[in-house]
Amino acid sequence: MKAMNELRLTFPSRSANEGFARAAVAAFVAQLDPAVDELADLRTAVSEAVTNAIVHAYPNELGPVTLTVRLYENGRVCLQVRDRGRGIEDVEKAMEPLFTTGGEERSGLGFSVMQSFTDRVRVRSTPGKGTTVTMDKYIALRVKGQR
Repeated sequence: MKAMNELRLTFPSRSANEGFARAAVAAFVAQLDPAVDELADLRTAVSEAVTNAIVHAYPNELGPVTLTVRLYENGRVCLQVRDRGRGIEDVEKAMEPLFTTGGEERSGLGFSVMQSFTDRVRVRSTPGKGTTVTMDKYIALRVKGQR
């Protein structure tokens, strides 16, 4: 199925840009008329994915983070967060709750949060080349004029 609309943003891995990414997703997805809780779920999921890229992909430098959002007629929202950072050695291990490479101040719950707030999460990573996190969330379609 071909996306009916798409947004692509690339920004530096500065922590201030996490809020920008969250707001951009919310504004773009608003055209599907999501419920408040659906929008909150998407904002939380993209926040976690972008934060992971900022903290883990580029721990000692700035690098590019690309956010792609695709909207489909069946209500599917596909969020993709890609970095070109250090990558993940063991994706399965990294997705375990409480596992972190970010030190004591990190909880290790980023992927668990993404899984809780979306319908599907996929992670592709190559050490030394970067990581792509793809999340799907289905927005309940409403009949025009009804809420």
